[in-house]
Amino acid sequence: MMKYFIALTLALTISLIANAQPEKELTCRACHGAGGGAPIAPSYPKLNGQNKDYLVSSLKAYRDGQRAGGMAVVMTAQASQLSDADIEALAAYYSSQK
Repeated sequence: MMKYFIALTLALTISLIANAQPEKELTCRACHGAGGGAPIAPSYPKLNGQNKDYLVSSLKAYRDGQRAGGMAVVMTAQASQLSDADIEALAAYYSSQK
């Protein structure tokens, strides 16, 4: 019984950590809205509920200067400030938002 309690507690803790608002989310919020669901312009994508791997791939591509067009100049400037850990945290957070 104790093993199940420990496993459940660990799973809940990991879930809460994964869904916690990352520090760098405040930067994203300026254009994509709270929780990534209320962009300030119709052409800006909603981030909430997006696929985590897609968000990781996109942010790394912006950071590494591999995306062009649209808002790439703005996104490259923002993403250049992100570490791999920041990107993983942001992707986990936004993919968990509904």
